[in-house]
Amino acid sequence: MSKRIAGNSFTKKLLAGAAFGIGLTLAGQAGAVEIEYWQYIFDTRVKAMDQLIGKFQAANPDIKVKQTTFPYADYQTKVSAAVAAGNGPDVVQLFYGWLDGFVAAKLIQPLPKDVFPGAAIEADFFPIVSAMKRGEDYYGLPTAVRSLALFYNKKLLADAGLDPNTPPKTLDDLVTMAEKTVKRDGAGNITSEGFALDMAGQDHQWWREVLVRQFGGAPYAEGDRKVTYGDAAGAKALAFYTDLQLKQKVGQLGFMDEAQAAFKAGKATFTIDGTFRLGAFSAIKGFEWGVAELPANAQGVRSNYASYFANAITAKAEGEKKAAAAKFLAYLSSPEAMEVWLKVVGELPARRAVALTDANLANPIHGPFLAGLTNAHTTMFVDEAAQRQITMDMVNRVLLQGQSPADAVAAAATAEQALIDRVTKK
Repeated sequence: MSKRIAGNSFTKKLLAGAAFGIGLTLAGQAGAVEIEYWQYIFDTRVKAMDQLIGKFQAANPDIKVKQTTFPYADYQTKVSAAVAAGNGPDVVQLFYGWLDGFVAAKLIQPLPKDVFPGAAIEADFFPIVSAMKRGEDYYGLPTAVRSLALFYNKKLLADAGLDPNTPPKTLDDLVTMAEKTVKRDGAGNITSEGFALDMAGQDHQWWREVLVRQFGGAPYAEGDRKVTYGDAAGAKALAFYTDLQLKQKVGQLGFMDEAQAAFKAGKATFTIDGTFRLGAFSAIKGFEWGVAELPANAQGVRSNYASYFANAITAKAEGEKKAAAAKFLAYLSSPEAMEVWLKVVGELPARRAVALTDANLANPIHGPFLAGLTNAHTTMFVDEAAQRQITMDMVNRVLLQGQSPADAVAAAATAEQALIDRVTKK
């Protein structure tokens, strides 16, 4: 997969709620079938799902859906323990990068092909949905997809004498504007960041799939199973990132704990984040912010990272519960659900026809994210949490231990290759 974007229309039967016989499966039952849906706690996501459950149940009175949520840190553990014991969700939300682990642990089952034919999925959804496919089976479908963009605080730009409506177009512009907007106290401590550093957030994706490419390299080869960023290009990309703290001193890892917290508090001029932040930022009264495409390098090279959370049917769902789960998942994958998700959460519809409307492309907020999808890459993680931790450790060795970027990136590449080999050879 080139990890690029393409596709068009899905069957209307899926949207009718009686897709390929699902309605017949449940017809004539004396009482409602109850299924459970699990996702991690994220305020706008929970609100969006509440709305979707309400709409679904109104149209399908023979099915009752209970939503259960857990903190992100505990989520995978809770899902694993519950499903393994024959309890918990019938439909579950999972990050695409967790798929191999969920399949290996037999937590989820392939989507029924009569309800979700592969050809129809591939005709309508952005091709990054193929990350949920193993062999001939799809194991889940997203409601929304997301890319990265540069968020900027208009007030902080104006306070520094910069045009609040002209965000940086290149990496050099970003550094220059961050230097002009960073604020420090008398002792030299940062009180407001020019750029919010957060490798535990989305910066590890920015470094891996964007900066490494912009400095002339590639993060992976052979279907993302061979690590290739441990070279000079990877070292240059890491040096650019760590120099934001060590050399330009425009940000500090751990400032206000998270980058998005600093940005929301008006204490950061720039941060890189995903579409899922739109709902939260929009809810802040009087907060003047904008969105721009990720900065290009000096040669105009752009890149981006695209990802998504998918919904899947768990291994415990059988019989009438499996039929109800499939019907609910079909609704969560419908254009109607995607429009609700876009409005409430801010994430982009997973179907091309729903996402790529003239109104969305012209929207000053959604437009930059959609533009990012045109040059986006999707990392095929074998263990997203562990691979993210490797990049976090890599940065910490430079920032906290004084290791050179070249040595740090080489060590990270070795560690990640060992991880990939260990997981894929099981």
